[in-house]
Parts: sequence; structure tokens; C-alpha cells
Amino acid sequence: MNAVNRFLRYVRYDTQSAMDTGTTPSTAKQKVLGAALAEELAELGLYNAHMDQYGYVYGWLPATAGCEGIPCVGLIAHMDTSPAVSGADVKAKIVRYDGGDICLNKEKDLWLREKDHESLSKYRGQELIVTDGTTLLGADDKAGVAEIVSAVDYLIQHPEIPHGRIAVGFTPDEEIGDGADHFDVEGFGATAAYTVDGGELGEIEYENFNAASAKVRFHGLSIHPGSAKGKMKNAALMALEFAAQLPPQETPAHTEGYEGFFHLEHMEGDVNEALLDILVRDHDRAKFDARKALLGEIAARLNETYGPGTVELELKDSYYNMREQIEPHMYLILRARAAMEAAGVTPMEMPIRGGTDGARLSYMGLPCPNLCTGGVNFHGIHEYIPASALTTMTQVLVNLVKVDRK
Repeated sequence: MNAVNRFLRYVRYDTQSAMDTGTTPSTAKQKVLGAALAEELAELGLYNAHMDQYGYVYGWLPATAGCEGIPCVGLIAHMDTSPAVSGADVKAKIVRYDGGDICLNKEKDLWLREKDHESLSKYRGQELIVTDGTTLLGADDKAGVAEIVSAVDYLIQHPEIPHGRIAVGFTPDEEIGDGADHFDVEGFGATAAYTVDGGELGEIEYENFNAASAKVRFHGLSIHPGSAKGKMKNAALMALEFAAQLPPQETPAHTEGYEGFFHLEHMEGDVNEALLDILVRDHDRAKFDARKALLGEIAARLNETYGPGTVELELKDSYYNMREQIEPHMYLILRARAAMEAAGVTPMEMPIRGGTDGARLSYMGLPCPNLCTGGVNFHGIHEYIPASALTTMTQVLVNLVKVDRK
């Protein structure tokens, strides 16, 4: 079975993660795919293929004869899909793209339009895997899962290819920032690893955002509007006042590259109580700390205006920029470049405007840069992946672990 067929099979599993469930994995349905993957790895012949109590899947491929002393390298991808868009009953299809717009769903008049998605123009003449427009596709990150499984399968089918020990790991809950919480780094046994969780073909990433999440709670006082003068404290209005003090040009819609942002992800409330959920992101650690400090300053000003305890700010760091952990191990990047070039892919090193399990694992003693999967438009109904990218990345991973005996 090749990577395309595997991918089409994996996306049929609904593995959407969920915030604030208090469980690991955050949704039990992730374990359904996890169990299937553990069984598949065992059938392929990986050693100790299993899923643990937290839904993490592990297995390892022994080194070929004469390569036993080569340090173990890990390949990691996540099984869950984003909570932002449904991943249930995914209807993936392969279409030949010859330009123009792609009709995803004629009945619902849903389209993947070239004018809205400039990346399409690069894929004319190729087969693209798309959805029916009612769900996301799941290339983030079932494409990475399919590519890793297909790569180890290829190595098993071609024992003449020399390689060291290869550790394989599939994680739950990456999309909610919890994918590394229970990862068994010591048991995994790798000295370094790669997450296969990036975008378009060629991307190599070893810089990512420093990330934090903020919950800002507002406590108001409801008084009848007819006699509220000097007494009412409207929590919803205070929440709006807080949001209005954030820099208006420092949002995801106004930034790119290394530019950080505040992202008002969710808001709710009434006169009595209100809540803002804000994501804080910046590649630079000093700027990241300054952003968190600004949230504290705004909260302090509003508490001074409306009374102590009116605004409660809860800040939680999620992950940090992996660059400082990868720089002592730049051979990992050189190896990735060479593996891509050998597969006819032009490497492109770029910062991640987000995070991966690799960012946290790099701070847990497992240097772990990120590689592309080939997917485009993650976390939405317009997600797609060229079928050729799945097979190309399988070859890249084979090249990555192959030992040059010259």
C-alpha cells in the first residue's frame, strides 16, 4: 500500500481533538486510529509496536546489519485534527487540476477558487486530494503519518538500503498544544528526531513562535438600567475596552514572517461576566515577554479604573522557539536538505508561524526540527494536498534515514 492509499484510509477516522476536556487524549476517538496504527506497524514488522494508555503510538525498526552503532533517529507525526473544523465523515477525492476553480460540492455550491488560493497555480497538471467542502481534509497531520508508515514499509521491502535504528511515534492532541505532554522521550530511544508536520513541499522549519494563551475574565455588576448610573459595571463592555487596547496592526491578519501578534480567538459575556481568550505569539523571546507584560498592564489599568479584582488575567506558556535547541545540532538541517535534494525537491527554510510537537520535544532533550508534508490550507474546508507530494515525501524520509557507506 502506498502513501496515497494510506492517507485516504486514515482521513476516514475522525480524530478531532478538543480543548479543556481534562483528559489525555482529549477525545477518545483519537485512540481508534491509534490502535489501528499500532496494529499496522506490528504487521509491517516494527518491534514493540503499541499504543500506550495516553493514546501515543510507538514502534521501532531495527538497524540493518553493520549499522547497529549509528544513533537512532526518530520520525514523529500527530494523529489529531484541528478543533476549528469538523473532521467527521471526511469525503476525500482525487481531482485532476488543469487550472481554474475546483468544485468541491455542486449541491452546496462550494468551491476552491484560484483567485482566493494563489497556491493552486503551482499545481496545474497534477492530481490534488480535496474534500467535499463540508469538512477539513486532515493532511495536518495524517499526511505525515502516511508518509512515515510508507517510508518504513519501503525500507522493510528493500533490506538492501542501509539504515540505523528508526523510532516511530504518533501523538494525540498536537492541535491543542498538548501533543508532547506524555511523550516517552527516554523510551522512544532516539538521539534526535523529525516531526513531519509542515506545509508545502520543500519546507524545513527549525524556528517557531514562542507561544502563550491568555484567559481574561471580567466581573461586572448588573443593576437595572433605569437606576444604573454610577453603579453598573458592564463586564461585556470592559472586555471590549480591554481588546481595544491591543495594538490593532498586530493581529494574524496584519502580520507575516517573523512578526508576532495577539489573536483574539474567542469572546463571550454579558453584564455580569465576560471572557476573552487571547493567543500571544512572537519568535523573539524578549518581544514575547513584552507582549505578556502588556496584557498585565492593561488588566492593571482596568482594575484601577473599575476596582480591584474586576479583571483576572491567567497566562499560560504553551511552547518556545526551538531554534536555540536546534542550533547545536545543525547537522539535522543539513541532512534534511540533502534528503530533499536527492528526491528532486528544493529545500526552503522558513520560520513556523505556529508550533509543532517538535518545539516542545526539543526542550525535553530530543532535538526535533520539522519537515513538510506537502499539504496546503490546513484547518479549513479548502485544505488540499497534491497526491505526488505524499509519494515524494515518502522518498525524502527514506533518503533521510539511509546511511551513505561511501
